[in-house]
Amino acid sequence: MSDDIHKAGLLTAITGWWRDDVALRDAVQQILVTSQKNNRAAGVTGALMFNSGCFAQILEGPMDAIEDTFERIQQDERHGDVSLLAFEPTSHRSFENWSMAFVGASLDDAARFADVARATAFDPSRMDGDRIHAILRELTMAEEHTAA
Repeated sequence: MSDDIHKAGLLTAITGWWRDDVALRDAVQQILVTSQKNNRAAGVTGALMFNSGCFAQILEGPMDAIEDTFERIQQDERHGDVSLLAFEPTSHRSFENWSMAFVGASLDDAARFADVARATAFDPSRMDGDRIHAILRELTMAEEHTAA
């Protein structure tokens, strides 16, 4: 396994028919819990945002671990239209304290993500991994500051 740190930016749509908002919220929570457990074991860090039926996500870690995680996401029937926006080496982790930070639950965060959605219509060809990274990094730092 390579120890070089890589980062990947992903965009996915959640699939499935949900009875109501509570069932959808429970499904998102289960995805988050499973991601945190799997990422911790694999040495992967990152951040995840969910809004309007879509996930924006950054993964960081050894290349093999990122590839395995990406494959697991692609095989998960709860995810559809999985798009890899970026996959590149990086000199450092931006989310080193988070096996999978979850941001975007506040109204301000949701509004910021909605701006991205409006600008791109969630068309992967119009999305940019660096933009998703910057948004998630900013929101994670704000969450850490608020918790302190």
